[in-house]
Amino acid sequence: MNIRLTALATTALGAIWGAQAFAQTELTMWYHGAGNPEESAVLDQIVEEFNASQSDWSVVVQSFPAGAYNDTVIAGALAGNLPDIIDVDGPVMPSWAWAGYIQPLEIDQSAIENFLPTAIGRWKDDIYSVGLWEAAVAMVTRRSVLEKYGIRIPTLAEPWTRDELDAALEAIKEGGEFDYPLDLGMAWSADEWYPYAFAPFLQSFGGDLIDRSTYLEADGVLNGDAGIEFGEWWQSLFDRELAPGTSQDPADRDSGLIDGKYAMSWNGNWAAANAVKAFGDDVLFLPAPDFGNGPKIGAASWQFAVSTSSDHPEGANQFIEFMLQDRWQVAFSNAQAVIPATSSAAAESELYAEGAPMAVFYDLSKEQALLRPVTPGYPVMAKIFLKALADIASGADVADTLDAAADEIDADIEANSGYGN
Repeated sequence: MNIRLTALATTALGAIWGAQAFAQTELTMWYHGAGNPEESAVLDQIVEEFNASQSDWSVVVQSFPAGAYNDTVIAGALAGNLPDIIDVDGPVMPSWAWAGYIQPLEIDQSAIENFLPTAIGRWKDDIYSVGLWEAAVAMVTRRSVLEKYGIRIPTLAEPWTRDELDAALEAIKEGGEFDYPLDLGMAWSADEWYPYAFAPFLQSFGGDLIDRSTYLEADGVLNGDAGIEFGEWWQSLFDRELAPGTSQDPADRDSGLIDGKYAMSWNGNWAAANAVKAFGDDVLFLPAPDFGNGPKIGAASWQFAVSTSSDHPEGANQFIEFMLQDRWQVAFSNAQAVIPATSSAAAESELYAEGAPMAVFYDLSKEQALLRPVTPGYPVMAKIFLKALADIASGADVADTLDAAADEIDADIEANSGYGN
């Protein structure tokens, strides 16, 4: 009897020791997708398959609302309780790297060699983050509208010039068919839309938010001759009543093109599916105009990173590398209408494969995308630029407003000792 009990006890202890030997170490992850069931379902599937694919690590996700996410990460960093893995909006990445929230990734470089360059978060020669998708902006309109007004349909190879765009808007306005020829999305003034969507116009004019050779000075770049020329054109859009201004009704932004209030809308791939549904084969997604220095659109969306406080960076890097497979890019694309980060994933996407209704957005991202200034100071300069554009649209003096904005950006850079640049 004692021999039997001893044998049972030995077996039980062996089971416990075996379970401990093969127990997975928990990796914590914060994500910005709370309230988005389609996106969360894809992430949950990735986590489930990763956890089942190996015996070392088990990822556990905590999601937060997108609007509160950045503040949550900053508070977590200050409190010293960041998770192992976080996602980060592309233009914010340098700020978090400079502040010490995230560390350079250690992944197989072959895993990202075919990625759109704007989906890879680089700062100071290191890769800190990688995204599974991109976003792009296009001029959304209808073929029938352009043909009615005798307007040339632009291509990636031959986009509209400034004169062509202005002439098109004036012709449509003269027709009296629409409330406004162009919807710029001025109602979206509480987030990143203004610097993401409108700074590329400035950059196509030849200006920028900052001197990118040093990232130390905005004066002479934001408020230089090209910046002034851009600002005067920008203000003229509202003076000529070619686009609704800052008092635009948010509901009109969401549905004005489809409802027939606007002839064209400057909007992103996230809104394209509704346009396809409404207009079918008549819909057009046109490239950005060329204002003299090449057409530009914004770039960099959400990406994944490893926090500096992670006790298990090897596991966190392993999970991120697992995420980079084309099949996950396709899954996110089909669920969220986001642009896959590789051409091979785009070819398998329901929306971006060759011949699919939104395929042009991959090419727009590949050919016209320009990263927002890759500097830790970007979040501050973005807010300054947003206010300046809103003020100019409302009639403020162009030169004075851009001078003040440049001075404010430079003061912030000096106060932060150049942000490590």
